[in-house]
Amino acid sequence: MGELAAAVQVFQPSPWALAHATFYGDETASATMGGACGYGNLFQNGYGTDTVALSSTLFNNGYSCGTCYQIKCYQSSACYRNVPYVTVTATNLCPPNWSEASDDGGWCNPPRAHFDMSKPVFMKFAQWTAGIVPVMYRRVPCGRKGGIRFSFQGNGYWLLVYVMNVGGGGDISSISVKGGRTGWISMSHNWGASYQAFATLGGQTISFRITSYTNKQTIYAWNVAPSNWNVGLTYTANVNFH
Repeated sequence: MGELAAAVQVFQPSPWALAHATFYGDETASATMGGACGYGNLFQNGYGTDTVALSSTLFNNGYSCGTCYQIKCYQSSACYRNVPYVTVTATNLCPPNWSEASDDGGWCNPPRAHFDMSKPVFMKFAQWTAGIVPVMYRRVPCGRKGGIRFSFQGNGYWLLVYVMNVGGGGDISSISVKGGRTGWISMSHNWGASYQAFATLGGQTISFRITSYTNKQTIYAWNVAPSNWNVGLTYTANVNFH
């Protein structure tokens, strides 16, 4: 009953707050691929070009990877009046630029909340020639189709997983892995959206226990990968946050 009750938790949007937004890369969004969260090819992995790099204040050492935001252009002549907001997923870090003042080039310097958007999504709500616009933003639920996806890397003695397509709050505070012949093994946060376990898990079915960073909800993804799992492959659970 406990798991069923937990499943009805729904992530609620946060209040609106003020920040600024810039963009990086060009119209192809090629500069957004890869990124500090480790999602790799954002087209293949379902994120597309509606993505954003967060200032370190918002990035939270990678625990904000996968979070979703509504961003509205605010009180600028560059804003497109007919676009109420755009919805983006955090896939990258906008690092500080200590050689520039925080209000003149060093937009992502702490303690600023700042969004460095892909150029295609910036162009949806403002004239790109503006370079920077004031915005209002809020966290919103991530509407993901299907279950959480786990991209496997590592070797027979070390499992590294990139956790993608996370719904609800979009973020993860902790994750544990269980082989068919083991108990639950806590995975350590590697970087971005990747977690690792130093354990011999080859030849065993793989299950995960995932806890949301935002609302602390825990869900179980049983038998995500079969006993003949392999690194380099991505496995999809039949559960997700909401």
